[in-house]
Amino acid sequence: MGLRIRGVVLPERVERVFRTDGEVLREDPAPGSGEFAVDGGWLLPGLVDVHTHPGTEGLADPFDDAVFRRHLAEHRDAGVLLVRTPGTAARVPGWTAHDRALPRVRSAGRWLATPGRFFPGVGRDIGEDGLVAAAVEEATAADGWCKVVGDWRWDEPAVPLELLTATVRAVHAAGGRVAVHCQTAEGSRNAVLAGADSLEHGMHLDPDLLDRMAAQGTALVPTLSVFAAGADRRRADAPSARRDDWLAGWAALPGTVRAAYEAGVTVLAGTDSLPCGTVAAESSWLVRAGLPPEAALGAASWAAREWLGLPGLVDGAPADVVAYDRDPVAHPEVLAHPSRIVLKGQVVR
Repeated sequence: MGLRIRGVVLPERVERVFRTDGEVLREDPAPGSGEFAVDGGWLLPGLVDVHTHPGTEGLADPFDDAVFRRHLAEHRDAGVLLVRTPGTAARVPGWTAHDRALPRVRSAGRWLATPGRFFPGVGRDIGEDGLVAAAVEEATAADGWCKVVGDWRWDEPAVPLELLTATVRAVHAAGGRVAVHCQTAEGSRNAVLAGADSLEHGMHLDPDLLDRMAAQGTALVPTLSVFAAGADRRRADAPSARRDDWLAGWAALPGTVRAAYEAGVTVLAGTDSLPCGTVAAESSWLVRAGLPPEAALGAASWAAREWLGLPGLVDGAPADVVAYDRDPVAHPEVLAHPSRIVLKGQVVR
């Protein structure tokens, strides 16, 4: 008969009744039989972390299936039922798509690193002349995404604009999307001008580019919480041009995020850190940056799901539901503590 679920759906703020049909939700407005798996409260279509790297504990570690499972379970137990992995040390294993106990995964394949622009040996090291072909290969082998490391050190050149533009065009022609790591002014500028689908971090992003981002649909994933966690350590470093550049970029980033939202850019929540399952903290950082609480919540839930191609809580949607006893918009502190989690039509907590 499936599970019965009743509650106030966000963001619509309308009470609805659903029944699960396998891994799909069906609206069930007529009185029915059976107990409710969720009866009352506030319903979200599962939290989303759009920038997480499950599968390794450290950069020197090889990708490990057992670690990958554990990290996904940490996400799930926090109510994160969909993740995007913009770069991993190895391609995400195929069994992921068939495991009903773990969150849905959208993979971007391996990091694509041209010489001098990433930790050696961690991603897929390629020459600049091989970037276009490698990007298409990773996007088509994964879930339609690829990840290009667009810049690296603050005083070294980013991937050239012409090359990044050619890469984006080729991936788009193959039906894929491109995420670009960027933490320098040049790297962020090139990612926007090349038409990338998402800027990962976006440190030193020129605010004059925000209107263009909004018009072409380039999203910003600022990963504020991981930068905030490292800020005190950076301040304690010996003075250097590199330290000062990083701190200046971090100081400006919250204001850039607020301006991006006001310009109509899609701002999304990603953690880029361990432990997994902490996207609620990233949502709170988006509020601190100036996003309205509902927009910050959507960045970690329904807006992120829509951006990744999944609907919210409607008839025919995936049966992924996270329930709360209190409204997480009015009480954002509850976001990390769901009262019930339904994943792929099964109660997991």
